Amino acid sequence: MQKLMTIEEFEPLTAKGKTIFFFTADWCGDCSFIKPVMPEIVENHPDMTFVEVDRDKFIDLCGDLSIFGIPSFVAFENGSEIGRFVNKDRKTKEEIESFISTL
Repeated sequence: MQKLMTIEEFEPLTAKGKTIFFFTADWCGDCSFIKPVMPEIVENHPDMTFVEVDRDKFIDLCGDLSIFGIPSFVAFENGSEIGRFVNKDRKTKEEIESFISTL
């Protein structure tokens, strides 16, 4: 999984293919809970690009996308948002896989 390093990278990452943005923060307990299974989720979906977004570094982007709880996931395909799994609740591997299956 790659990490969003600059805000300028965001739009190009949304423009080509399917990209899932994983919004997280180091201090977030629920994010720490799910991070160990993220490599397996990424491996299960080689047709998608996964990008980790540090909520604290990109707080304005989170506001623009209405990301008010983490961990959260927003998916884009060819420049358009196609789905989101956004709330403040802890997420399980099964819930994330279920979300991805709807895309």
